[in-house]
Amino acid sequence: MSTQPEFHDRLLSLGLARVAEQAALASANLVGRGDEKAADQAAVNAMREQLNLLDIAGVVVIGEGERDEAPMLFIGEEVGTGNGPGVDIALDPLEGTTLTAKDMPNALTVIAMGPRGSMLHAPDVYMDKLAIGPGYPTDIVTLDMPPATRVSALATAKGCMPKDITVCILERPRHEDMIEEVRSTGASIRLITDGDVAGVMHCADSATTGIDMYMGSGGAPEGVLAAAALKCMGGQISGRLLFRNEDEKARARKAGIEDLDRIYSRDDMVTADVIFAATGVTGGSLLPRIKREPGWLETTTLLMRSKSGSVRRMTYRTPVDSVKPAE
Repeated sequence: MSTQPEFHDRLLSLGLARVAEQAALASANLVGRGDEKAADQAAVNAMREQLNLLDIAGVVVIGEGERDEAPMLFIGEEVGTGNGPGVDIALDPLEGTTLTAKDMPNALTVIAMGPRGSMLHAPDVYMDKLAIGPGYPTDIVTLDMPPATRVSALATAKGCMPKDITVCILERPRHEDMIEEVRSTGASIRLITDGDVAGVMHCADSATTGIDMYMGSGGAPEGVLAAAALKCMGGQISGRLLFRNEDEKARARKAGIEDLDRIYSRDDMVTADVIFAATGVTGGSLLPRIKREPGWLETTTLLMRSKSGSVRRMTYRTPVDSVKPAE
């Protein structure tokens, strides 16, 4: 009989929200300052400090990179007091470092937590991603479909014309052909410069964001974080790892991945119920930016639990003096 403490998502959820909040507050003074590394490091330091206050035996499975590349919150790092349930943690202390440095929309602090062994240990390689919101049959769109077919299939399922569909795509040279093909259907495209976790999350709330589908390649770790968000918000995501060389394939095998061609569904990437928190840094369709008033800072955090389907929007107002300055 296991003596491992049970993963109580409800009891841990408010603590996780605080982790996201403090990371956002730590980067507040670096918004628009043009220093990506400083903004990221401030968020990393704050997130690590807050995680180590939680009564968990946590392991970072999606983090800042391998141990030799990231001094803190590296993949495999143990966090928490050790007095609590074993948990997997996926995080991006500042999703959109460039967005923060340039004060552009949709920079977030993002973290997800689930029972130990519940999240795909995705290597730091590219992943081909395709996501839509809730309410559609499974596999109504697939990665094996051409981009134009995906648009047509979703439009049919939604009961509209392709011109009424809006697709979110990362603006990268590698996506030029995809962008051209999607536009040939009459669909609209919202191009984003960074932050594809937020891009995927937009699909789950299309009535607010105006985004129906996300497609294109981006970081595999961000794919797992996005899957955790959709596990809570509803929606579908498919992902397939992309490898540019043998070294990247070796990294995947080191992470325990044997089938390099596998297409992962949302529930393949996140196999158990999770909690997810995101705090707005620069603001956007999902969350408002950090608000400044004389002597005060205010954040808004999205806190979600997949087990209950609950979604909370939490406002946190704190004196400026209580926020540690970025080092």
